[in-house]
Order: sequence, then structure tokens, then C-alpha cells
Amino acid sequence: MNRNKEFIKRLCDQAGITINGSNPFDIQIHDENFFNRVTLGGSLALGESYMEGVWDCKALDQFIAKLLDADLETKVQTPLSFKLKIFFQRFFNAQSRDKSKKLVSKHYDIGNDLYQKMLDPYMQYTCGYWKNVNSLEEAQIQKMDLICRKLKLEPGMTLLDIGCGWGGFSAYAARNYQVKVLGITLSKEQQKLAKMRNEGLPVEIKLQDYRDVVGQFDRVVSVGMIEHVGYRNYGKYMDRVDRLLKPDGITLIHTIGSNKTNFSTDPWIEKYIFPNSLIPSMAQLSIAMEPYFVLQDVHNFGPHYDKTLMAWLENFRKSWPDLESNYGTKFYRMWEYFLNTSAASFRIRKNNLWQIVMTKRSLPGEYIAVR
Repeated sequence: MNRNKEFIKRLCDQAGITINGSNPFDIQIHDENFFNRVTLGGSLALGESYMEGVWDCKALDQFIAKLLDADLETKVQTPLSFKLKIFFQRFFNAQSRDKSKKLVSKHYDIGNDLYQKMLDPYMQYTCGYWKNVNSLEEAQIQKMDLICRKLKLEPGMTLLDIGCGWGGFSAYAARNYQVKVLGITLSKEQQKLAKMRNEGLPVEIKLQDYRDVVGQFDRVVSVGMIEHVGYRNYGKYMDRVDRLLKPDGITLIHTIGSNKTNFSTDPWIEKYIFPNSLIPSMAQLSIAMEPYFVLQDVHNFGPHYDKTLMAWLENFRKSWPDLESNYGTKFYRMWEYFLNTSAASFRIRKNNLWQIVMTKRSLPGEYIAVR
């Protein structure tokens, strides 16, 4: 047995995983070069080799959860090219206006058909709220209504939806709470479909960067968007929202959150799924909001994202016969790996899901939190 194979076997033993074992979470290796590749390339090599069919696992989510729970990703090498990229990102803004548009396009413009098949009817590409419900659609409706209630929406109010996606939340808020909505996105595909889905409603959908919005709004919300802002821009985001929010306004951020402060994302996620994305820590967001807002409420329901992701995975697999001709086998394995690894990260509480409610100091009276 070569040294790298021994090393990987030892790591798997620490996580309770047997190479070519009989448990559903055991990894099945089809190419001996896997061991050299993963030893030298870390999580990037692990994901790429799965995409290429070098290894398989019946319960991929359980396998990844065991790896993450044992902190094995910290015990293998990170490719030099990725280390250099991290170094330069510390000095240059990876989420400038031009870069943000290109990066959003790479993920969200791959095809509306994929997201229509995978998501719920409102096309919510963020965590659902599985409180006493059993279906993805119900969980997403509950999530949207929870946000509306936390924002304390009232008929006639104006709402800015930053990173509105396919316009599902904008439509829900306009239809059920009689508010006027401006939704903004950097994705042309999202804008096109969002406009169609919001016809006849008091909703305007613009292809626009949040840094370019003008005017003032009663409420400002961002759902699953802060992950694309980048740590160098958290303060700029808060400053912009402060300018856009009326004195008695309420703003809410719905975001994935990390237990630890990081300045880079996983190399595989960075390369194949969300380029230049970053999951914020509470410390990073707290520092950014401090000059502008009063923190009124933080709600963490991270385990609900595990259920959401597994529901997306089920829908994706069921719909694959209709999608295969447009995407191909390598994409299937990439997307399957993405959804499984993401679910695992929430299952072991490496990642969280936060809803953060903030107001200006000028808001009169007490803010009453809801669940």
C-alpha cells in the first residue's frame, strides 16, 4: 500500500468510513490514482474525481457529513493555485459591480428549466421553513410568510427585494400583503422569468446592482443574496441599505451563516458552483451593521436547510430524464455532489441559516419578534 493510500485510509478510519466497505456511507473507489489525487488536491480533487466517476457512494450525504464532522477537510492539502487566489482576494474586491454580474450569471443563467424542475412553484432557491409542514411547497410558503410577518408589512408599503431571484417572494408579498415591490437581480434569465411571473401585480423587476438603487423604501429585504456580497463589501451593503430605508423602516437579511470567520469558500464550490462567494460569520455581519442599525432579532433554523436540500435533490433526480439532454452526465454528478455536500454541512451544524432583523435607531417603540 502506498503512502498516500495509507494516509487516506487513516483519515477515513477517523470518520468511521471503510474504503470499499459495505455500509451505504462507505466510499467505493474505482481508480487507485484517487489516493494520490485527493492527498495532493484536497476537497477540490475529491469533488472533481466524483464528477468524473472515479468513486461512488450510495449515501453521499452521509459520507460527506462524516468527513465534515471529523474535520478531515483541514487535514489534506489545498491546491497552490487556490491559495494564491485567496491571497489576491484579500487585496482586491472580488465582488465589484462588473465581477458580480458575471459571477451571478455563471450560476443562475445555466437554465431556468433546471430550477423550475428542482424548486417549488414559487421557485424559492433558499431554505424553507419546515415548521409543522411536510412538503417543500408548504415549507417555502411558510418561509415567505415568516419574512413578511417579521418585516411587519402593511398594505400600501414599498418593499425593496434585493436579489429577487425569479420573483417568487416579490409576488407573494404583493399578492398577500398588498405592498408595492421593486425586485432587483443581476441575472438576465431570472429577470425575464420574474417579469412574466409578476404580470398584473404591483411588482417591478429590474436588472440592477444594489449599489445603484435610488429612492427610499418602507422595507428592505435580501434573501440568499449576502453570500454573493463578499466580506469587503458588507459595510458598503449596510451603508446602502441605510440610505434606502426610511427612518421607521425594517430590514431583514436571510443568509447562510458560518460558525467561524472565513475569507474564502471551499475550493470545489468556488470553482464549480458559486465563484467568489463567501458565507459570512456573525462577527463579520455584526461589525458591518454596527454603525447603521439596531439588531432586533436573530433566528437560526439551519437544520431546515438540510431538509430543503434533500427535497431539491429528490426533485432533481426525478426530473433528470427531462433534463439529461441539455446537461449531460458530468453535470448530473456535479449537481448531485453539490446538493449532498451542502445538506451535510447543515446537518452537522457547520453552516447555519440566519434571519436577521434590523431597524434604525429612530424606529419608535419595541420590535416584537415572531416565529
